[in-house]
Amino acid sequence: MKKHALAAVITASLLQTLSLAHAADEPPFAADAELGVLLTSGNTESTALKGKLNLKQELESWRTKYVLEALYKEDQLEIVENGVARTEEQTTAEKYFASAQADYKLDNQYRSLFIFGSYEEDKFSGYDFQASIAAGFSDRLFQGTQSFFDYSVGPGISMSRTDEVRDANGVLVTDNIYDESIMVRLAALYQYDFSDNAKFTQTFSSDVALEDGANTKSKAETALIANINQSLAMKASFIITHNSEVPEDRTSTDRQTALTLVYTF
Repeated sequence: MKKHALAAVITASLLQTLSLAHAADEPPFAADAELGVLLTSGNTESTALKGKLNLKQELESWRTKYVLEALYKEDQLEIVENGVARTEEQTTAEKYFASAQADYKLDNQYRSLFIFGSYEEDKFSGYDFQASIAAGFSDRLFQGTQSFFDYSVGPGISMSRTDEVRDANGVLVTDNIYDESIMVRLAALYQYDFSDNAKFTQTFSSDVALEDGANTKSKAETALIANINQSLAMKASFIITHNSEVPEDRTSTDRQTALTLVYTF
């Protein structure tokens, strides 16, 4: 219940900030919907589904962005019990992520003060949930004819709770551990436009823990996007997620390669 209450507080606080800032005649959101599906059959059967929704809005004094992501993967695995082998479909990846950021513009379009909140559930990370809230400064470091580089930096708080761990007999080995620590959020976006129909993007974000033994969570995405028409594009991406502190039976780095369709509306 505590994690759901936390998510609700983050969402409510951000929405309240936005509602105070937005005028009645606010322009509509610009949205990108990303979807990828992979189905295999034969000797190996698997199903993978990846979805992402970006919502953006540019106002006179505010810039807002919301992100929703989901990843689900199911594989047919061989299970051996008492010397007998059988196949069984099992979920091998399941992740849900949501974030919201509101930027209050200062003396130009890109320089601003921001407030950011995020919440994630990854059932195979060893964490029951991970969340963060931060505030700070955003700006555009440079703007070229074909490229730009944006960044954000500011202090915040990261919150997480590890999964409960039990042995083969169901005996509790490690209970849920809740952690709350001070961190600094760093985020950056670099974009290079090859042409009107193709671009390269590199994003990076990290919640850098300032306390010994606390987890630092980082994520980077490298992507190539090519337009098929005015509203549809093909995206090839490579994503790395790293946690500096993970349970003993988990790896610290996850990698994801995806080919998806992006619909803009």
